[in-house]
Amino acid sequence: MKRIFRRIAAFASAAVLSVGAAAMFAGCTSNNPEVKIVYSFNGNTYEVEYVLSRSDAPQTVQHFIELADAGYYNGTCIHNYTSTALYGGGYTYANGELHEKDYFAEVKRLEKEGNSFTQSVYIRNNNEKVPLYTVCGEFSNNRGYVNANREYMHTQGALVMYYTDKSESARDISVLADPDGEDEEISRYYSMNSATSLFYTYTGVANNITLDNKYAVFGMAKDYQGQFQPLLDAINSYTSGLVDDEETEEDESSFTATVDNLQLDTLDHTEEIFPDIGRYFYSVRINGQTSSFKCPVVPIVIESVTVTKY
Repeated sequence: MKRIFRRIAAFASAAVLSVGAAAMFAGCTSNNPEVKIVYSFNGNTYEVEYVLSRSDAPQTVQHFIELADAGYYNGTCIHNYTSTALYGGGYTYANGELHEKDYFAEVKRLEKEGNSFTQSVYIRNNNEKVPLYTVCGEFSNNRGYVNANREYMHTQGALVMYYTDKSESARDISVLADPDGEDEEISRYYSMNSATSLFYTYTGVANNITLDNKYAVFGMAKDYQGQFQPLLDAINSYTSGLVDDEETEEDESSFTATVDNLQLDTLDHTEEIFPDIGRYFYSVRINGQTSSFKCPVVPIVIESVTVTKY
């Protein structure tokens, strides 16, 4: 019987800004840290190693590592499965249902336990620096970044930080990528600096320059064919089995179930951060932005994300 997913969400505030996160890792980091993501599907596990690039996206890499070290991703799942990407980091499964993970509330809880998280800051008119709890978009469409001479692009196996459409939040505000506020103050769209925990692995065969300009590629599967492809092969094999089973009902013959009108990663807190310009973010705060997702009928769970090299 096809699982029916539903979304449970609640507004929440987030944790305080940690300005010492970068310093904590100074002297013990490499340009290419590595992480191992363990996926489980249909009773089997698949370990996939990724090599990250600090030169391409230093803030994004550090943010991802900190979330991984805090155990944030453990037990989350792939909520959207397409022909070119597997999206994760925003949902969990419980009792056969899909639940949005409240990023801001969870980060606040983890910081109270002693974790710290790299994040961008918003500069008010009085020069007050306010933590955004999000990571700056390190890609060319976001002002102040370039894609030239990058180590990784949107090729098969790319690990990419994802952010959802914020619509009315495409308004200029002063955002600094450096949590210490030491980089040049640049007026940037909040929507492009609102990434939280969402990420995807790009599985498309063709390179995608358009996506390179819009999302930050911050890593690459170390052995795509040897480690990631077996997961895809298992999914294809499962799907083929459904189609070949004469007793399988027609609505069960697809690996994914379309779920409409889901609000993902829209648990924004712009009202408390932007009280002076909050009206420009009304659609995000009140109405939210909805999307349709291709949710796997059989869960693809992210069992763990472990940093194996800093």
